[in-house]
Amino acid sequence: MIRFVQLRKLYGTTVAVADLEFTVAAGQVFGFIGPNGAGKTTTIRMMMGLLAPSAGTVLLGDHDIGREPEAAKAITGYLPDHPFLYDKLTASEFLRFVGGLYGIGARELERRSADLLVEFGLAERAEELTETYSHGMKQRLALAAALVHRPRILVLDEPMVGLDPQGAVALRRLLADLSASGVTIFLSTHSLPVAEALCDRIGILDHGRLVALGSLAELRASAATRADRARVDGSLEAVFLAITGAA
Repeated sequence: MIRFVQLRKLYGTTVAVADLEFTVAAGQVFGFIGPNGAGKTTTIRMMMGLLAPSAGTVLLGDHDIGREPEAAKAITGYLPDHPFLYDKLTASEFLRFVGGLYGIGARELERRSADLLVEFGLAERAEELTETYSHGMKQRLALAAALVHRPRILVLDEPMVGLDPQGAVALRRLLADLSASGVTIFLSTHSLPVAEALCDRIGILDHGRLVALGSLAELRASAATRADRARVDGSLEAVFLAITGAA
């Protein structure tokens, strides 16, 4: 479960995120979409304790990220929009390093790392330095690291960036499997077809404000009241444009 409690971020007099108040149920795939500069990454950085809010908080599971950051992060995997890897570590070393931060035992960590490297198609190059990896390979390794401790919550900021079509298909399949196993997924993406295919509920952020929230069917109904029904063809793209007023 993820709960936003009056989450707000100000930069001077500019409101970057305005009093977000909603809940993502356990096991749901929640899509978080919006125009560039809407405040999505700012919201996620506050979720993960990387940026202090001006007001409010986020609960990850039962843990307040502001008051119990270690407990909140222990149950959460995070893939940022620009993942950082240590170039002079191999993929195997990087996963062991990340797993060690979560206190996973050596034998269990070795097994989990090996499984993840196979899952993400990196096993054959597991002992090569990450500086030799393509952008897509680095993205896959960063996601593997986010999963190494078997989190109950997974927060993804633009995970499709840099993935080839095969990698994108594999990621969609993985996210569906994780959700089916009970993992709560918070997915920020510009890929509206991906959000449409995967997400149980979707929130649309515009100028820092949550302007729509619900299932695709609920968003369609909302869009139909704001625009000419003939222009809202039922796709998430049409719904998004109608709700945000974009041309």
